Amino acid sequence: MKSKKAYINLIYFFGALGGLLFGYDTGVISGALLFIKEDLGLTPFMEGLVVSGVLIGALLGAALCGPFADRVGRKKAIIWLGVLFSIGAVGTGLAKNVEMLILFRIELGVAVGGASAIVPLYLSEMAPAAIRGRVASLNTLMNSIGILMAYLVNFVFASSGSWDWMLLLAIVPSLLLMLGMFFMPESPRWLLQKGREEEARSVLLLTREAKKIDEEIKNVNELRPEGKVPLSELFSPLMRPILFIGVGVAIFQQIIGTNTIIYYTPTILADSGMGSSSAIAGTIGIGIVNVLFTIIGTILIDKIGRRMLMLIGNIGMSIALGILGISTWLFQAPSWLLLGCLCLFMVAYSASWGMVVWVVLGEIFPLKIRGTAIGFASTSLWLANIVVSLSFPVLLSSLGSSILFLLYAAIGILAFLFVYKFVPETKGKTLEEIEEEITSKNYKLEGEDRNVRA
Repeated sequence: MKSKKAYINLIYFFGALGGLLFGYDTGVISGALLFIKEDLGLTPFMEGLVVSGVLIGALLGAALCGPFADRVGRKKAIIWLGVLFSIGAVGTGLAKNVEMLILFRIELGVAVGGASAIVPLYLSEMAPAAIRGRVASLNTLMNSIGILMAYLVNFVFASSGSWDWMLLLAIVPSLLLMLGMFFMPESPRWLLQKGREEEARSVLLLTREAKKIDEEIKNVNELRPEGKVPLSELFSPLMRPILFIGVGVAIFQQIIGTNTIIYYTPTILADSGMGSSSAIAGTIGIGIVNVLFTIIGTILIDKIGRRMLMLIGNIGMSIALGILGISTWLFQAPSWLLLGCLCLFMVAYSASWGMVVWVVLGEIFPLKIRGTAIGFASTSLWLANIVVSLSFPVLLSSLGSSILFLLYAAIGILAFLFVYKFVPETKGKTLEEIEEEITSKNYKLEGEDRNVRA
């Protein structure tokens, strides 16, 4: 019994390990950039490309890896992500010029984008309904641990300025992901979608009570499509409302200002008078807050629900950004106040939007087109991420930090209204129950729309 429980934990661990690499590779550049600028003589434009290279690749990875996971399976797709992460770690760590660095940052981004789409999908499909929120949120917990690891590695190598080692050390978890997933099972829902019922049953026996498996298989098979589902199904009248919700939460997660804090915290603190090493050390505190409150969010998500966590998080984030904006507007804010506001923002974000969005994306889409739909929503997320990351330095110089932070606070209020109006609660429901509930509601709305037009 203990060995079975240990194996289940390994499944969830390796399934979520792609999230750690996602976090490390997006967080490590914040500290490394301070030294890359000097060693490679980056212009502001090239600096933006180094940071956003991962985001450009992630846009491509999110778009391609969802359909790829639908075709070859979630397990094989994650193994290939491990290969891409490994190549990217070595390539960026050994880069001798800025062109080579940007090229491998883009390649690394393909893996990051793929992980953002496939990891929450795999975890959601592996977990039973009662704990699916906690299991799926492991992706974000590992992501936050990856960011903290990046900050710690940055601090260790800050005195020597060894940015190459900061980037190269990602090879360790990359190889662990690639090798570990060989021994993990395939998603039971993907197996059922492919008609491989006995294999699916064996996997379900690992995490479900035996008496509930027949009913779950029956529910999945009733919703399983006959034949290949065309891409046009993604934009069908029944799918459009679901896609609207998925794309909406994905875009809002980025435009509420989160990644500007993750990417540019050392720059913000350095500009306030801190030295490079002190600015990097300041990010460690934010990284610790991120991990701790992601854990708290993981505990709460199956208790108070997805919607409530997101709504509470919106309030906290907007307050933090509002204080940050007003304080920098009225007077020269000291470093401790900036750091406090940044930590307050991360408290609210980490326990809510940072985690819940990925869980919701893994839950709301129908099985027949789940991988492709998550890929589309993730692509929208990364596109928004690119826009925010590239526009932040420009907006910062033209509008000033106070107006910019107040703008992000206002966007947080809009995100609150979006969740309140459109996002359904999925706590405690099986994926099939969620699918049936959302699609039946859309059928009803479509019928009412036809009656109105008639």
